[in-house]
Amino acid sequence: MPAPFSDWLQQNPDVRTVRAAACDLNGVARGKRMPIPTAQKLLTDGTRFPMSVLSLDIWGEDIEDSPLVFETGDRDGTLFPTERGFVPMPWLEAPSALIPIWMFHEDGRPYDGDPRHALRRTVERFKSHGLTPVVAVELEFFLIDDSKRQLQVPPSPRSGKRRNAGEILSIRALDAFDVFFTELYDACEAMGIPADTAISESGIGQFEINLVHEADALKAADDAWLFKMLVKGLARRHGFAASFMAKPYDDNAGSGMHAHFSVLDTAGRNIFDNGGHDGTDALRHAIGGCLAAMQDSTLIFAPHLNSYDRIVPGAHAPCHLSWAYENRTAAIRVPSGAPAARRVEHRVAGGDVNPYLALAAILGAALNGIEDQTAPPPPITGNAYDQALPRIPSDWSTAVDRFEASPIMPRLFSAELIRNYVLTKRQEIRDMAELDPAEQVEIYLDTV
Repeated sequence: MPAPFSDWLQQNPDVRTVRAAACDLNGVARGKRMPIPTAQKLLTDGTRFPMSVLSLDIWGEDIEDSPLVFETGDRDGTLFPTERGFVPMPWLEAPSALIPIWMFHEDGRPYDGDPRHALRRTVERFKSHGLTPVVAVELEFFLIDDSKRQLQVPPSPRSGKRRNAGEILSIRALDAFDVFFTELYDACEAMGIPADTAISESGIGQFEINLVHEADALKAADDAWLFKMLVKGLARRHGFAASFMAKPYDDNAGSGMHAHFSVLDTAGRNIFDNGGHDGTDALRHAIGGCLAAMQDSTLIFAPHLNSYDRIVPGAHAPCHLSWAYENRTAAIRVPSGAPAARRVEHRVAGGDVNPYLALAAILGAALNGIEDQTAPPPPITGNAYDQALPRIPSDWSTAVDRFEASPIMPRLFSAELIRNYVLTKRQEIRDMAELDPAEQVEIYLDTV
């Protein structure tokens, strides 16, 4: 590992413990707490835990019929730090550090069941064409008082009052939680997360923070994963919850993770820019690829039972295959603005997604379209909800079936990851059916 990794610990002597964590298929951090000497050893020797750990269900349980468990003796993978290095954990009381890790086989091959390696493979596909995706995500989340069985917006720390209404772009709503947001931005800076604009959204206690564009899709996914961890942890320090679950309230809009991307060539030119409003053929081919893969990859964008409560007409989430210029009712939006910044906004994913899998699915599908020169249908105008358009799968089981049988997904994900993901989701479908709605919300609230 580079010397700066070890130097970071020396430059932060107040840090007494380290969490080494990898991202599992559900986006949950799995790993170990360790003292500083063990963390120093991790930099050179890595650490080990079972490969099956990256394919646990949402409760953290083994997948009963997975070959990763008993059939192969629950064998270990070796995990090494990613290029991210150490980051502080400002949501904990004691000074602590997190070091993200990812999994490899004993012989050094990347483990294909690791979500971060799935995105790495996609980035390498772009590189083989001399292309670099530039990515940014917008993350919506709710601040929630979950001290009682009935969820509600937390009282304002300033006034002690609860505002049980959505307040789109309200400065008052942001200022009501000013101390929390100030600490959040300070923490993002300390962790190297490029947090940009914050707004209040249409749901009660709902907010959105944009992360800036990165010419490194792996870093963009790292940022999103770490940001979700930070927001949830910091909210608990303030006495309430923060949740990225897709739909915590039946009568409010849900939370999405909108992904924006453009693509640069070797000269640093945006291949979507033709100097005008419409963009290039490459832009349209990327959109065509995203639309062609959208139904089969819905399970990535809506990975949980609660996810499908968000994908309903008229609820600010796309539920049909469509694209448009400057139209937020479409699944794919091409924002207006300077031609040099021409880009795609993919609006389907919920806030509850695994960022690595979501970006791998979006970017991989776009590259399929560029490679195949996939022509999209004409762009729509007007309200997509009122038009006769092909439907995104509206239930969990259908999404699993389409993902498993898809001829497109093997171009985006390894056979091992597809198998592991399907087995995980089928076990969750079975076990979620035994819970009442309140119990389902309780498990999703903190985990996703």
